[in-house]
Amino acid sequence: PDTGALVAGTRDAAEGRRLVDSARALLAGAALGRFAAPEHTTIGVIATNARLDRAEAAALAALGMLGFDRALSPPHTAFDGDTLFALSVGDRPADLTRLGLAAADAVARAICRGARAAASLPQLPAARDL
Repeated sequence: PDTGALVAGTRDAAEGRRLVDSARALLAGAALGRFAAPEHTTIGVIATNARLDRAEAAALAALGMLGFDRALSPPHTAFDGDTLFALSVGDRPADLTRLGLAAADAVARAICRGARAAASLPQLPAARDL
């Protein structure tokens, strides 16, 4: 997320090895077709040992979604189900704003790390193979 470099996503052709910036392509008028696949959904969990009530956990999840904005392009579209959950398993006091900012950073880094660690599938090269 630090460089903004594409590490995964839509390719320029079915057998292509070059990634396309989906947000830019859509803004330039590209047809939704291959960009609107349900496989483009990202789901995650933020777990913390901070003491949070239900409303604070919801706020933490919302702040953590900033990590989706940093790592996915485009995030939160009408054709995906990008979702982030938060849960608390501890009783440590914490400042929700600082916790949320740290969560957003962790989410963005986890998405990029996951894309870089993924293995290729037939007809679907992983980031390390591009």
